[in-house]
Amino acid sequence: MLFRILFTRRWVILTLVFFAIIPAMVLLGRWQYHRYEATNRQNTATAAAMQSAPVAMDTLSHPGGSVPASETYRPVTATGHYDAAHEFVVRQRTDASGDTVGYYLVTPLVTDQGDVVLVNRGWVASGAGAADYPATPPVPAGELTVTGRLRPDETFRREIGGLPDRMFQRINSTDQASRLNHPVVAGYLELVSTNPNPPAADEAELVPGPNVTATSDDAVVGKGVHLPYAIQWWLFALMIPAGWVVLLRRDLRDAREQEAAAAAAAGPGPEGVSEVEAEAVSEEPAPEPDPSPR
Repeated sequence: MLFRILFTRRWVILTLVFFAIIPAMVLLGRWQYHRYEATNRQNTATAAAMQSAPVAMDTLSHPGGSVPASETYRPVTATGHYDAAHEFVVRQRTDASGDTVGYYLVTPLVTDQGDVVLVNRGWVASGAGAADYPATPPVPAGELTVTGRLRPDETFRREIGGLPDRMFQRINSTDQASRLNHPVVAGYLELVSTNPNPPAADEAELVPGPNVTATSDDAVVGKGVHLPYAIQWWLFALMIPAGWVVLLRRDLRDAREQEAAAAAAAGPGPEGVSEVEAEAVSEEPAPEPDPSPR
């Protein structure tokens, strides 16, 4: 009976589908585990970079280049004066709580060497309307030294047309180099402190640094949820054979119950013999007479 059920059309399809899903789930688990390992490596590099001594930004990055992944979040400094005329804001950014959408305020800093460094001075609230340029704190005047975290150019968004002047979708040195018609150091500086320190009223809300022990999977480096997802996929892969066995046992039980019910419905044959047995007996040939003489 087992093989009779297994070779039905329904069970052939079920078996093929069930056991085709297993390798897919194993691969999905491996993919999540590799992401978990990559995040851990990034966390290690980020923690090491954050603990490093500050260095001049132009020693790690240069115009037309890119920020090394191992140096992301490295403390860097730049000395020069702000270019207030080319300050701009970046849309759809949240404050430190993550609840309020506003803008990042970015001001180019012209260094003593003539390079341009993009400085993310922090978060500011939105204006009255989506197309209104927000109110921004005044730009500190004179020569100053800024210290912050080195961040790579943003590439996860594309610029869109029709935005008001000095309003952008991302912080990208290549975009700003085209706008300024001047080379811009790759990446940007996420401001932590300024020397001399401006009045508190003249500062935007500073962007919080990464939490390398975070368990949520957010825009800041965190451990994420990749390992639990990997374990989940592997558990699913183990559950499929168990589910296959449970379904097969259920169908076998149902088939036996149906067979027993059919036999009971047929009832017994003459003199307590079942109809099947009676029919078998009636079909037996009569014995031939013995030809030997008496």
